[in-house]
Amino acid sequence: MEKFSQFRDRGTQIAPFLPIKGTTSVFQNIYGVLLFLFRLPFFLCLSISYFLVFQWLPIGSLARKTWLWSILLSSGVWWVDLQVEGVKKGSLAKKANKLPKPHTVILSSFNSPLDAIYIAAIFDPVFTASYPTTKKVEQITLLTAILRAFSLPLLSPPKGATLATVATLLRANPTRTIVVFPEATTTNGRGILRFAPSLDTTPKDVAIFPISLRYTPADVTTPIPETYFSTLYNLLSRPTHCIRVRIAEAIYNKPEKETLIDYGHIEDYHSDIASSESDGEETRLISSSSSDTITDEKSSPDDKGEKQSRLSEKGGEALARISRSKRLNLGVKEKMKFVEAWGKNKRG
Repeated sequence: MEKFSQFRDRGTQIAPFLPIKGTTSVFQNIYGVLLFLFRLPFFLCLSISYFLVFQWLPIGSLARKTWLWSILLSSGVWWVDLQVEGVKKGSLAKKANKLPKPHTVILSSFNSPLDAIYIAAIFDPVFTASYPTTKKVEQITLLTAILRAFSLPLLSPPKGATLATVATLLRANPTRTIVVFPEATTTNGRGILRFAPSLDTTPKDVAIFPISLRYTPADVTTPIPETYFSTLYNLLSRPTHCIRVRIAEAIYNKPEKETLIDYGHIEDYHSDIASSESDGEETRLISSSSSDTITDEKSSPDDKGEKQSRLSEKGGEALARISRSKRLNLGVKEKMKFVEAWGKNKRG
């Protein structure tokens, strides 16, 4: 895909917007078609019945979670590799404070429609949509969160969207967890994009848990919008799928001493972080002039600021660490240009 090389991160040469295609033999293709045709009725029956009927019934969260797990199982997700930072295997029950709970925030990666289903099946949270040009978020349903994984990226909220701060949603939902997708668009899971400033309104005493979800095979990620059938086929035609879930230690929106470094030198990012940590200082990166995020209180929706907040930097670093990925100097603006170029290439 050399024609899309301009959409690679300059420092790492990672291309987070290209779709991932698995290689299969002739036998695997025939077997995949048969498996797809066998699973499709079960998957559609469970999914449609949940979103049209089951989710509206006056039942407890346990019943909803059980139904969502049935949807995951029918799609071939039979294995979840869960690791929690700072917790040894087998001792998770003794470290309940290491997991998201009501009145906390989940900072999640955004690679696939399965992200929302899995998070809903575990935490039964309130989902939100983030936009680079505002600190406020839009509260959305689980179905909308799934469909957003197939949607075109947006710099600003759609007309008529109801926005609120994370702090407001926490007060309105004291028994729920709030989920934020700060990358504001999907990737193929190979890098972490610049964050929208949606986390910045989180109260300083509220725990924020970065969560990374990665998939094997990785062809169920949806970096290309509107790939409904191909994603469904990849999901249902494979014998099994594994979700690798990593949960980082909680971070907080507390002011700390900051040092500014040049985000343009993204290839030196990890060495700069290591040296700054040895000095006991938090670091904050300044994005390049192509940044589409705003973070300071005086910014307007039309102001394409060049800074990311300390909390966004800290959250991005935590997400990159647990996912074993690198942070990229790419964001929603670059994704929009990529989608436009991809569409022109397909039509050509």
